[in-house]
Amino acid sequence: MPSLYGLERSGDVEKLVELLRESDNETVRRRAAEILGDLDDPESNGIDALVGAMSDESETVRAAAIDALTQQEAVEALMKGLGQEVPDSGASWAQAEAFVENLDSDTTELRMAAANVLGLLGVEESARPLAKRLQSEPHPEVRARIARALGRVGDPAIAGVLVECLSDQPLKVRREAAEALGRLNGKKALQGLLRVVDDENEAMRRTAVSSLGQFETAEPVDALVERLGDDSDLVRRAAVFSLIEILSNVPPDRSHELRETIVDRMAARSDPSIVASLVEIVEEGSQIHQRRNAVWMLGRVAGDKTTKMDAVEALRNELGADDDLLSQFAATGLAEIGGRSVETSLLEVIDTDKYSEDAVAMAAFALGKVGGDRSRQRLEKLVEDTENAEVRRRAFSAISKLGGRT
Repeated sequence: MPSLYGLERSGDVEKLVELLRESDNETVRRRAAEILGDLDDPESNGIDALVGAMSDESETVRAAAIDALTQQEAVEALMKGLGQEVPDSGASWAQAEAFVENLDSDTTELRMAAANVLGLLGVEESARPLAKRLQSEPHPEVRARIARALGRVGDPAIAGVLVECLSDQPLKVRREAAEALGRLNGKKALQGLLRVVDDENEAMRRTAVSSLGQFETAEPVDALVERLGDDSDLVRRAAVFSLIEILSNVPPDRSHELRETIVDRMAARSDPSIVASLVEIVEEGSQIHQRRNAVWMLGRVAGDKTTKMDAVEALRNELGADDDLLSQFAATGLAEIGGRSVETSLLEVIDTDKYSEDAVAMAAFALGKVGGDRSRQRLEKLVEDTENAEVRRRAFSAISKLGGRT
């Protein structure tokens, strides 16, 4: 039998269904349900297995099945498994009202499912009934789902109820409340999160730090910079990601000053995890503004010899990026790092066939800032050999900037 990790990667519905239905291990059944919920297409067989798992002897497996069906938006199957019918009305609030009523059900699983579906529907009118139920709900698993739903409904007016859940609650409830507050934004949500950003629990700190990155204001920056010195590598990395997020969200007229402040504080930390986090954003980030900010920062916080080479490689790979600003920031970042190792790395771009002509042009530009005699010789040859006008222009300009530098 393949490992759960292997099944998650392969998306083998048949094997996952088999584990969910037949495994004697509660943890394996729960994880199989979670993976089925994450799949793009769990097929009808997977949905049927999740409906069956709603009657599992284990409470955690039942909860995972309910979450998975909600994630798959298989609301009809979910309610059928609980012996309920989905309201026929097409109006969102008319549908939501029926699930609001189920928040008071005597059945824990039905209350949990109702909270999940209300989060899925996202009807603002359901925020107050959810908040009211959160204050009286006895079961922590249901409270966690209600907190999650409130974040998805998105009514900042109920932030105070979620802030109350940040303390004196099981960790799962506290973390869901923190995530929800990040979605809500607003002053009250921010103040609540700032109170738990240094929580004694690592997972809670990481959740709070991640949520702060969703605010479109510079107010969380000081607290996030402070977390760059956290004992936990995971919290430090989350802080870097959130700082990048904030820079992507704040108005352009404030971003330059913020960027300078953050870079100065990052560089002062000289922490390898900061560079690793920036490299990850550069290589895997899905938003162009995030990647631009990470590239810009990387050249200025490269750190010691080990992390410097990681930064150089990541920046070099962006020299031929389709986005002109990204490519330009990569070149200036390499120039900012400087030194013989950067010069060698840039010469490799010119000397090998694996890089595009755009990358070669930007490498020539950067060599004009960091190169010496060997760069001049190679650039002179490039001017003679290339048929690309932009490469020739960049190389010629770089030679003139090298001057008498050796």
